[in-house]
Amino acid sequence: MKPPLKVRPLTDAERARMEAGMRSSESFVLRRCQILLASSRGEWPSQIAAVVGCSDQTVRNVINRFEQGGLEACLLRRSNRHHHPKTKLDAAALERLRAMLHQSPRTFGQPTSVWTLGLAAEVSFAQGITKEQVSDEAIRLALGRLGVSWQRAKHWITSPDPEYARKKGDATG
Repeated sequence: MKPPLKVRPLTDAERARMEAGMRSSESFVLRRCQILLASSRGEWPSQIAAVVGCSDQTVRNVINRFEQGGLEACLLRRSNRHHHPKTKLDAAALERLRAMLHQSPRTFGQPTSVWTLGLAAEVSFAQGITKEQVSDEAIRLALGRLGVSWQRAKHWITSPDPEYARKKGDATG
């Protein structure tokens, strides 16, 4: 059985910084200092988690972060977002998607004249824009990378009616 995960012996400067962190107004710093000080006293991650009110894995993550980057890196709050999100559409595919959405879905054999995110995902796969079937959320994110909100994409729809511009102007003011 592996020994429990614990922090390395602390230097006097690290211990002083952690004790100062125990008086911090930021709960993030306070909790991290509690975890590290408890681990330096020899407590197990499951015991620390029960006292601090977090999961065992959170305690292990804090200890590992301290071991890898030191105290300042451990006490620095980072973003929870993925730093390198996977994108299903490259730059060329994004432009093909934009061109596709400027056309009516009926052009692609669909029974409707209104694009939805799900329909755009389905047609983009059928047209070979994406290599695999993607979710409507992937299409929404791709449009966001183009600087287009989905609400704006709905206004791209036009009609073959020669009076469309006048009727649309009357309807929207």
